[in-house]
Amino acid sequence: MTRHIRHAAAFCALLLAALLVNAARVQVVRSASYDDNPANRRAAIARYGQPRGDILVGGAPVTGSRDTREQLRHERTYREGPLYAPVTGFSSQVYGTTFLEHTEDGVLSGTDPLLSPFPLWNDFTRSRPPGGNVVTTLNARAQRAAYQGLAGRKGAVAAVEPTTGRILALVTAPSYDPSVLSGNGPGVTEAWARLNADPDRPMLNRAVRQTYPPGSTFKVVTAAAALDAGVVRDLDAATDSPAPYRLPGTTTTLTNGWEKCADASLRDAFMWSCNTVFAKLGVDVGLTGMVATAEAFGFNAADLRIPFSVSQSTFDTSLDRAQLALSSIGQYNTRATPLQMAMVAAAVANGGQVRPPYLVERTTRSGGSTVASAGARPARQAMYPSTARRLRALMTDVVRRGTGTNAAIRGATVGGKTGTAQHGIGNAGKPYAWFVSWAQADRELEPKVAVAVVVEDSAANRRDITGGGLAAPIARAVMEAVLTS
Repeated sequence: MTRHIRHAAAFCALLLAALLVNAARVQVVRSASYDDNPANRRAAIARYGQPRGDILVGGAPVTGSRDTREQLRHERTYREGPLYAPVTGFSSQVYGTTFLEHTEDGVLSGTDPLLSPFPLWNDFTRSRPPGGNVVTTLNARAQRAAYQGLAGRKGAVAAVEPTTGRILALVTAPSYDPSVLSGNGPGVTEAWARLNADPDRPMLNRAVRQTYPPGSTFKVVTAAAALDAGVVRDLDAATDSPAPYRLPGTTTTLTNGWEKCADASLRDAFMWSCNTVFAKLGVDVGLTGMVATAEAFGFNAADLRIPFSVSQSTFDTSLDRAQLALSSIGQYNTRATPLQMAMVAAAVANGGQVRPPYLVERTTRSGGSTVASAGARPARQAMYPSTARRLRALMTDVVRRGTGTNAAIRGATVGGKTGTAQHGIGNAGKPYAWFVSWAQADRELEPKVAVAVVVEDSAANRRDITGGGLAAPIARAVMEAVLTS
């Protein structure tokens, strides 16, 4: 009898050991495959089981959560969704996350270990702390001014603080309401299909994910290269620049929109945007010098993040002299995001230094205590300080008495550069209207804002196409909003 009891006990022990081994296999060895199995909804249920943290602008949340009382309980909501969509992105139960909702998902969803004082205990209990908040650098008034300025037009606006790199406005038009993608009902699928089929591409973040030929606004970079290299020493001296200008090695000639560009000084050529002068300056500087200056401003950098990725702005590194001439006036293969051109204007305003742009000031726990902050960011010298001072004078002349007078602000010094960007096969497309600028209030010691505006498919009026009539007023409204905040 005792022998049978021992056998039964041994058999039970074996069964227990088998159960423990299987449990270990399921929970340790196979846990990753079970977690990743599409049929496993535990992670999704846990993810939406509590409200998501908020994204804040000016101390106020521009996001929220709605309790649906369903299995995936909390849906994301957005306040003035189209206004902030290029910053927040969307958080969808079906299509995932984009932009800040994506890069800061750990904080917002409560899964970031830094949110909890006992992360190992949370791993053991499979609980999570409340979602944290993301505090942005945006200026609410500047964001709204940019959005209202683009109303009815396709384009983008980027504004930064020159001395810090803080992004003050990031707007794209047309936009969309991220709320329509939040849930998991049939309406979400329909909205997704509709948005993706829209030829105007409202979900495209034109401020950071679309590159354009920068046109004449790139002449800021070419002027910096020429001044740094000593190709031009006197802003008011005549240049050896024929008009029209024959592109080197070709029979193609380049013309101007202003009739007095032949041998114009750099000051006049910049103020009236003489293509012939700047094309020749780019050739005189040479490919090596032009590439070095463009890259010092941020062109060809493939790793820019704010924290989400920014499309690479490009200046071709393998050009013949004719191509270099065209690239030096912002055409040919030269491409830039509006954020990149805002960085160019900011470098002029900041004594030649480029501060890396950033969008998140800090992240916090739900109670308000700081989890992480942006901290100091190293600057890159794009040009000599003396060159920046002279470029500030050139840009100021553009607004005072040149093509950018529509950007003038009472009680402030404003510098700017208008631009026309040809595009399409044979330049058949309507030009893009550009304006880049910076502003410093008379009572301030340093410029407070730098802005880039691009408007696509503008009207055929020449003044509008150059940006003075169409893009400059938008930039002025954004700059005024920052200066009066």
